[in-house]
Amino acid sequence: MNGKIPPLDEYVPMSADSDNAIARVSVEKIQRDWVDLTLRVAQAESECAALEAENKNFRALLERTIEHRQKSHAELVTILTTLVSKLPLNDVGVIVARLVEHNQHLNEVSTSLIKGRLEDGMLQPALLKNLEKTKRDLQEAFKPEVGILLRLAAPFEAGVLQSLLEKPDNFFSPAVTRANRAFVKGQVPRERILKEFGPEALGLFKDVTTDVKFNPRPKPEEIMLAFKPDFTSLLQQNPGIGHRQELEALHQQITQSRENTETARAQKTAFLRLSFFLELLHYYENQSTESPDVVFAQRLPPLIEQLVITGEREELDEKHLLAAEALLALIINTDHRKAVINNIGKGGGLARTLRYTLAFRVEQFSEADPLTVECIKHLIPQGKAPAPAAVAGVLKLFNTHMQKACVCAILATDRLRKEDAEKLGKAVALELGLKEMLDRMSEQTSLAPERERKLAWDLIKDLISARAAPAEVLAAIRKRMQGRYDADEVKACWLVLTEADPLVFVRVFCLLPYLPNGQADPLAREVMEAFINRLTHEKYVETYKKTIHALNKLFKVKADSPALVNFLALVKWVDRAAAEKISRDVGMA
Repeated sequence: MNGKIPPLDEYVPMSADSDNAIARVSVEKIQRDWVDLTLRVAQAESECAALEAENKNFRALLERTIEHRQKSHAELVTILTTLVSKLPLNDVGVIVARLVEHNQHLNEVSTSLIKGRLEDGMLQPALLKNLEKTKRDLQEAFKPEVGILLRLAAPFEAGVLQSLLEKPDNFFSPAVTRANRAFVKGQVPRERILKEFGPEALGLFKDVTTDVKFNPRPKPEEIMLAFKPDFTSLLQQNPGIGHRQELEALHQQITQSRENTETARAQKTAFLRLSFFLELLHYYENQSTESPDVVFAQRLPPLIEQLVITGEREELDEKHLLAAEALLALIINTDHRKAVINNIGKGGGLARTLRYTLAFRVEQFSEADPLTVECIKHLIPQGKAPAPAAVAGVLKLFNTHMQKACVCAILATDRLRKEDAEKLGKAVALELGLKEMLDRMSEQTSLAPERERKLAWDLIKDLISARAAPAEVLAAIRKRMQGRYDADEVKACWLVLTEADPLVFVRVFCLLPYLPNGQADPLAREVMEAFINRLTHEKYVETYKKTIHALNKLFKVKADSPALVNFLALVKWVDRAAAEKISRDVGMA
C-alpha cells in the first residue's frame, strides 16, 4: 500500500465470513451523525462529573454522620457513667467497663467505615463473639474427659461414650441418661444385662427399681439392677451362665468405681467435668428452649459441689477451688454464674462454706452486708467460740477485702459475748497477718468514748460517700446504735445523713420502720420523731431547704415515686403537721 492510508470510503471488510467485519459507512452518514455523537459524549462527560461531585458529597455526609454518631455516643456513655456511679459500688466497675468496651467497639467500626475496610465479622456484637468462642471451647473441652473415662475403663456400655464424640446431644438421650445414672449409683440397666449376657444372668442381680408400694409396674427400659452381695458364690453355683469373664469384669469395674481410690476419684472427676461441659454447651446451643433457672440453679450447682468436696475432708482444697473457678469462668453471664454459686450448699456443712468461699474470692462486700453476716453465723456456732485457726483457714481462701470485712463482722457478731468476739477477732486477724487491722483494734480499745463515737460515724460517712446501698447504710447505723436509743448517737446519725445527698436521708428514713427480717423495729418511731423535729426546726433551715428541693425535683420527674410517697406517709405517721408543711412546700396537693 506504499505506506499510504486509503480514504475512509475505500475501507472494505477483509472477509465476508469474518465476525469482526466492518460495514462500509459513507462519509455523508458520518458527517450527518457527527453532531449527535459529539453531543452524547459531552452529555456523558457532564453526567460523569456530576456523579463524581455527588459521590464526594455523599462521602462528606457519611463522614460527618459517623463523626456525629461517635460524639453523641461518647456523650451518651458519659451520661450513663454518671447515672451508673449512683449505684452501689460493687456494681459500678463491671457496668462502666462494659460501657467503655462498647464505646471502643463503636469507634473501631466507625473508623473502618470511613476507611472502607470493614470486615464481615466486625459488626458482630462482642457478646455473640464471646458466645461462639465459648461454644468452640466447650466442644473441645469435653473430648479429653471422654478419653479419660475410656482409659480408666469406667463401667459404661460399649459405644455410649464414643457416641458423644460424634454427637454431644446424645448425652441427653434416654439411653445415655440411664447409663449415667447407673454409673453414679453403681447399678446396671436391665436391658443391658439382657442384651449382653442373656436372661439367665438376671439371677445374679437384684431389682432396685420395682417397688410393690411406690413403683409396682415400671417400664422395662427403666428397671435398674445391682449386683447381689454374694455375686461371686452365685456365679460359681451357676456354671450354665455364659460370658463369665465379661460378667466378672463388669462387677470389678463397678466395684472399683465405688471405692475410695485415686482411680475412682479420677473417674468421678472426669464424669462431673464432662457433665458440666455438655450441660453448658447444650444450653448455649438451645437458649430459646432451655430454661436458665433449671440449668444454673438446679443442674450445675451439684456438679461444682461434688467436684470440690471430695471424700471425708473437713476443709476446702485450693487446687479444687481453682478447678471449679475455671469451670465457672466458662459461664458468660455474670448473673448465671452467681446463680450457680448461690445455689451451692443448700444442705449446710462444708458445701455452705464452699458457697461463701467462691463468692468472696471475687466479690467485695462490707461487714454489714447480709451475706457477710450470714457467713460469720455459719462459721461461728451459737454461743461457742471456734478455734481461731479453723476460722482463719477458711478466711485465707477469701480475697483481702473480704478477710478484713469478715474480721469486722466477727467483732460485731451476736453469736458470742462482746469480750469473746473481740478476742476471736484479734486472734483471727493475727492468723491472717492483718497487722494494720490489729493496730487499729488495739487503738480503738484505748480510745475515749467520744473519740470512738466519732471514728464509728466517720466510717458510716465513708460508706455513704462510697454510694453504698441504703440498706447497707442502715445496717451499719443499727449496728452502731445496738438496739437502744441514745440521744448523742441519734444526733450524730442525723448529722451524718444530712451532710450527704438529701435523697440518702430520704431513702434511709423510709427503711427505718422495718428490720431486715421484715419485723417492725421498736426503736424506729423514736428515731424518726427526732429526725422530723430537727428537719422542721429553724436551726436546720438549710437542711430543710435542700431536702425540699430534692423532693420537689423528684415530684416533677415522677409524682408517684415510691421514695417520695413512702417518705411523706411515714412523716405523716410521726407528725401530721410536719407532713402537711412538707407537702405544701414540695408543691403536692
